[in-house]
Amino acid sequence: MRINNLFQIACDNKASDLHLIVGQQPVIRINGNLKKIENQLILDKKEIEDLIFPILTSEQKETFIKKRELDISYEVKGIGRFRVNLHFEKNNISLASRVIPDEVPTMEDIALPPIAYELTRCLKGLVLVTGPTGCGKSTTLAAMVDSINKDRICNIITLEDPIEFLFKSQKSIIRQRQLGTDMISFGAALKHTLRQDPDVIMIGEMRDLETIATTMTLAETGHLVLGTLHTYNAAQTVDRIIDIFPPHQQSQIRVQFSMILAAVISQRLLPTIDGKSQVAAREILINTPAVANLIRENKIAQIKTVIQTSAKDQMISLDQDLKRLYQNRVISKEVAKMYMENPEFLTN
Repeated sequence: MRINNLFQIACDNKASDLHLIVGQQPVIRINGNLKKIENQLILDKKEIEDLIFPILTSEQKETFIKKRELDISYEVKGIGRFRVNLHFEKNNISLASRVIPDEVPTMEDIALPPIAYELTRCLKGLVLVTGPTGCGKSTTLAAMVDSINKDRICNIITLEDPIEFLFKSQKSIIRQRQLGTDMISFGAALKHTLRQDPDVIMIGEMRDLETIATTMTLAETGHLVLGTLHTYNAAQTVDRIIDIFPPHQQSQIRVQFSMILAAVISQRLLPTIDGKSQVAAREILINTPAVANLIRENKIAQIKTVIQTSAKDQMISLDQDLKRLYQNRVISKEVAKMYMENPEFLTN
């Protein structure tokens, strides 16, 4: 299939994403930058349909046409795996696909800090990895799960949409469940997860009230739960969790959340100074007694200050990590300032 050739080009160029849009040449994203694939014609409506429909089953095609959205995983032998999102724009089919590396990256590969290793050894609690789309949340989560798989004897259950990295059971046993084929909804699957004897549960994305509420219950009942949220920083993550509940429940939820939260890792992907790769800058919040007290008392705005002054607890603000990366000559001064909340901190 010709689309496999495009996936091959994406992999050969070490691209992170492939985009197909009617009226444009195929586009790939390399080190954060979009680039048209050379020697490829501008795609029309029929050409995109001819590219995309062959990779779908009849059930997937029917679902896509009916719901106008579809997320699937797709594998090309000898090339790689891909997370594919299909959608309509201006009544035309469009594709956005993420390239999934064959090997699960290690925590060392993505330079996770020492506190992340401690978090993978927790027996219970909630660890959230947050950030905007395309910032490497899935990769960070996968590295942490794989570390647990290699070091601990656990029953690990993942709930994903779709399945991205493929894990091989090592010391642990792993079940990977995919939305649409293995489960109807995250909320329903989570409710039944307790009967599957889990030690560790990974949730690809905490999207709605039902999923978040059930996730908190699982963490409260003595399981280590790892999940992702599309939030910008640690304080916003706490706000998002609390605010999704009805106002009359929020006081109770603040108490519950203050007890189960283990950590928030919020990250961005930035171009390195040589332009050849990307590196993650991270903000890390650890739920110390001081942080738990702020959550219970609804003083979320003060969390930022606690992060900045709690290096002894292995916390770090995004600005502090950006400054570290700049001083270590990993990123440029311009990039550091672009992502800093307070750019003047760079010269202090």
